[in-house]
Amino acid sequence: MSGRERPAGLREAVPGLRRTLRQLRPHIREQRTLIAGGGAALLAEVAMRLLEPWPLKWVLDAVVVAAGADLAVRRPDDLGTLLLLASVGVVVVVLLRAAASYLMTVAFALAGNRVLTRVRAEVYAHLHRLSLAFHDSSRTGDLVTRVTGDVGRLQEATVTALLPLLGNVVTLVGMLVVIAVLDLQLALVVLLVFPLFAVSGVRLTRRISAVSRGQRKAEGALASLATESLSSMKVVQAYSLERPMQEAFGGDNERSLTEGVQAKKLSAGLERTTDALVGLATGVVLYVGAQRVLAGALTPGELVVFLTYLKTAFKPLRDIAKYTGRIAKAAASGERIVDVLQTRPDLVDRSWARPAPRFRGDVRFEGVHLSYAPGHPVLRGLDLTVRPGERVAVVGPSGSGKSSLVSLLSRLRDPDDGRVLLDGHDVRDLTIDSVREQVAVVLQESVLFATSIRDNIAYGRPGATEEEVVAAARLAGADGFVRRLPRGYDTVVGERGSTLSGGQRQRIAIARAALRDAPVVILDEALTGLDGETEAEVVAALGRLTRGRTTFVITHDLDAARDCDRVVRVEDGRAREVAQARAAAPAREAEREGRDAVAR
Repeated sequence: MSGRERPAGLREAVPGLRRTLRQLRPHIREQRTLIAGGGAALLAEVAMRLLEPWPLKWVLDAVVVAAGADLAVRRPDDLGTLLLLASVGVVVVVLLRAAASYLMTVAFALAGNRVLTRVRAEVYAHLHRLSLAFHDSSRTGDLVTRVTGDVGRLQEATVTALLPLLGNVVTLVGMLVVIAVLDLQLALVVLLVFPLFAVSGVRLTRRISAVSRGQRKAEGALASLATESLSSMKVVQAYSLERPMQEAFGGDNERSLTEGVQAKKLSAGLERTTDALVGLATGVVLYVGAQRVLAGALTPGELVVFLTYLKTAFKPLRDIAKYTGRIAKAAASGERIVDVLQTRPDLVDRSWARPAPRFRGDVRFEGVHLSYAPGHPVLRGLDLTVRPGERVAVVGPSGSGKSSLVSLLSRLRDPDDGRVLLDGHDVRDLTIDSVREQVAVVLQESVLFATSIRDNIAYGRPGATEEEVVAAARLAGADGFVRRLPRGYDTVVGERGSTLSGGQRQRIAIARAALRDAPVVILDEALTGLDGETEAEVVAALGRLTRGRTTFVITHDLDAARDCDRVVRVEDGRAREVAQARAAAPAREAEREGRDAVAR
């Protein structure tokens, strides 16, 4: 994900905020009723906040007059009634303000949480649409951090910073209008402090934003390292890598801490700078305001209102400093989210793509070229034809493009040039999902999810009945051992199926492929790493799975190709037929026995 130039204006103060809001706009529109209600409650809350000091003003002016102060104010006819009304007024205003504040908080928080819940789902779904090339070049832990941590931080900032900031800004504007009406000269004195706040705020906020981006990047690297090491614990412990892993984690952890402390220091500096400016403004206003009272231009009550507003108005400024730091951090998270959402999938359905018909399994590769990086081709004009129901072994050295070849069938990738045809249809003219539904894959590492065995099999064809799931398990030779488990098909396997043996995982994967009932089957090193007895069981299950289906057996071992109709070797980006596999099997068996005799 490439960097971009820093924006100007508000975008310079809070980098990425506008970009994030632009991405969220469609979701925000869906919550416009809640947002409008929250806005109305916000205005009511601000109005009550503006009214709060006025009962005190009326009482103070009345008491001063009653005490005989020589000020140009009207003496109230009934001071006791005024005191009672003012006291009741204070209570009513505070209660109304509390109610409005509650409604505002609930409405905005509900709208914000709904928006960001949808954004999290959108990011998660978008990651599933991105190509294998994207995921191969990304770190899983960092992507997980974006889906969970970054969206969570944005969600938290919306409730704890953005909404209070909005309320404070509206309050600040309202108070400035009122104090300007009360005494324009004194209001201008207050406004002299604002440029100082703006200069210091923008400078520090820019630095907070930069540090926050670094902190989120460091946290992503930390999550990636933790994910990699914890998911590879067997290798870590087998090679005694605990200390190197801990040292690497400690380094990333320290970098994250350093960035976090720096961000906190900058945020604290911004808040304390604001406190100093508030103190300066209060002292100036108190001095000038007292002179205005003595001159008769202001009443004592109006000066109290002025000072109350000043304190209340500068509290939002101090809070703005605090909230701006949070929003700057959230904006850094928002940019990471937007980076994902604006990454375009390499594979998309063409505008004229149509659902695929049920295939017979006739497969043709015509002049196929494929590169993972410019100037590094994997396939160079490859041609290959496979008839329906034919079983073809694809062999070749590691990195020759065997798996890349068959990945084109299920449209995990599209060729740079040439065509891949299924029953005469260019797969790019068909919808991606409809092509993938007719290709079943069994991999070397059978990936199972941390859910029940029933669900793991049913992923082959969502919506399958219980009877169909059990039938697929029987075909794969898995029904027997599954029923011996304490909870049978309801048994929850560990992460990636870690609670099952390799052979058991492989048979569950075969059952999943069998349930798919696809005309094309891909076996990608499906027998690698299995012991002799387990391999025999899996071979039998694979034989039942592939009967009558077009099958590609990806392997580096010619012995694994003995039951195939043909053997095709992929090398230097091209395919050439090695032999009729079944005819060559006796010769390979004799060769193997000869090697065993020499070894003995």
